[in-house]
Amino acid sequence: MTETYTPPKVWTWDKENGGQFASINRPIAGATHDKALPVGQHPLQLYSLATPNGVKVTVMLEELLALGHTGAEYDAWLIKISDGDQFGSGFVEVNPNSKIPAMMDHSVTPPQRIFESGAILLYLAEKFGALIPKDAAGRTECLSWLFWQMGSAPYLGGGFGHFYAYAPTKMEYPINRFTMETKRQLDVLDRHLADKDWMAGGAYSIADIAIYAWYGSLVLGRAYNAAEFLDVGIYKNVLTWAQTIDTRPAVIRGRMVNRTWGAPEEQLPERHAATDFDKA
Repeated sequence: MTETYTPPKVWTWDKENGGQFASINRPIAGATHDKALPVGQHPLQLYSLATPNGVKVTVMLEELLALGHTGAEYDAWLIKISDGDQFGSGFVEVNPNSKIPAMMDHSVTPPQRIFESGAILLYLAEKFGALIPKDAAGRTECLSWLFWQMGSAPYLGGGFGHFYAYAPTKMEYPINRFTMETKRQLDVLDRHLADKDWMAGGAYSIADIAIYAWYGSLVLGRAYNAAEFLDVGIYKNVLTWAQTIDTRPAVIRGRMVNRTWGAPEEQLPERHAATDFDKA
């Protein structure tokens, strides 16, 4: 029998509630300690971790460099979220929401902070005039799918991923609820990709990068150990699209940056020059 929970009249914070992420979850914002962020030699300074949201940005930067945009050279500094690095005063100055990724652009005066992965993708696409359609209709389609990802992925990550993989106890109702929504989202993508190669139609764009980081990872069996449970093989169009993106050299490099788990040859905790990949 499922235990019934009756919410109190006023919620109070139980620091031990929340499973493996209890130590970094709290109901207040702001810094917990003073710590300045390092600054490297390049104008673009990224502070991140290779979660799906972090991978979006490192893939974007590597794709821009592959296109010949030398101004996209960057330093990528590791933010260990399990250690609470995101609550350091320097990080909070760049992102008051204390989430990775966060970026500083020192090529402009005054230096510009950018936070939220979708905002960073859009900022970089506009800064370099790349990976976003130039015509109004294509740009609108691209941004619609970019913001679809930003609005949908919390149901996949904070919903399905949390209750299926990370919650301290397995609960049927939330797992079923968020599994249904995750599969609905995969069906949305599968139907959309039935007659096109890319999310915005004619060309690879920031919409593909953003959605690949979450949903590509999921159907390729890299997220939550849930590929069999979700029966991802039935989403054949999504799989084909994800496999195509997965072979891009810039994507292979971008997935390595700020990664501290998995096969050693797939890890590059910090990135300060293109030659760093040769040392991995």
